[in-house]
Amino acid sequence: MHLHVNRLCVSLSGTDIVQEVTLRVGAGQFVGLIGPNGCGKSTLLKSIYKVIKPRQGSVMLSELDVLRASPKAVAQKLGVVGQFNDLSFDFTVQEMVAMGRTPHKGLLEADNRQDSLIVEEALRRVNLEHYAQRSYNSLSGGEKQRVILARVMAQQPEFLILDEPTNHLDIKYQLQILTIVRNLGIGVLAALHDLVLSAKYCDYLYVMKKGQVVASGIPEEILTKALIGDVFGVACETYINPVTGELGIAYLDSVPQVREQVH
Repeated sequence: MHLHVNRLCVSLSGTDIVQEVTLRVGAGQFVGLIGPNGCGKSTLLKSIYKVIKPRQGSVMLSELDVLRASPKAVAQKLGVVGQFNDLSFDFTVQEMVAMGRTPHKGLLEADNRQDSLIVEEALRRVNLEHYAQRSYNSLSGGEKQRVILARVMAQQPEFLILDEPTNHLDIKYQLQILTIVRNLGIGVLAALHDLVLSAKYCDYLYVMKKGQVVASGIPEEILTKALIGDVFGVACETYINPVTGELGIAYLDSVPQVREQVH
């Protein structure tokens, strides 16, 4: 299942937050959305998954018109993992994950054995099968995020949106979450804060600045010191890690003087 966002515009309190953004995510592709705080990444994602109504534009998930479809129809195809998942009321881990089955159930329809098996498998895949009866609110931040991911997996979506899901997590849990997501084998659009992790996990990147996409391409081509200096306002050097062969970024103390124009 692929995603096509076309000329999406979002205005809040009379201010244009997202301006004419167009992007595509192919089936099974892991695409990153990067940019400084306040550039419109989260607002863009919220408009894609129907929390915020855009002023104009379209969102197509293969043949599904997301903006016109019912929330239930969208939830049967599209899963979302955000960055904050605190609850006022507590549930067990199993109950939290079982909520992922809701889009596939009728009104007042009880869970059946098949639902239970799906929940058990989701917990196993995030290595939390022994936490099923634990209180969700008693868990660490990384454990909570894996529960939320298991809930989305129990939802059995065909496409996944990640809204900076690893920002407040230790590096161990950041790697766990992104590795699990990548191994799902479905299309993913992820707003990410860490540029090195973006380069490690993403097949393709869109770069946002002041509500607009200013660059796009594969990480090795996009994450240059000129672009990072222009978009993020920091000086750096980029390199290829001799051990892993992956792109690395070394940040410098000096203020960048960017002369190369970003396309």
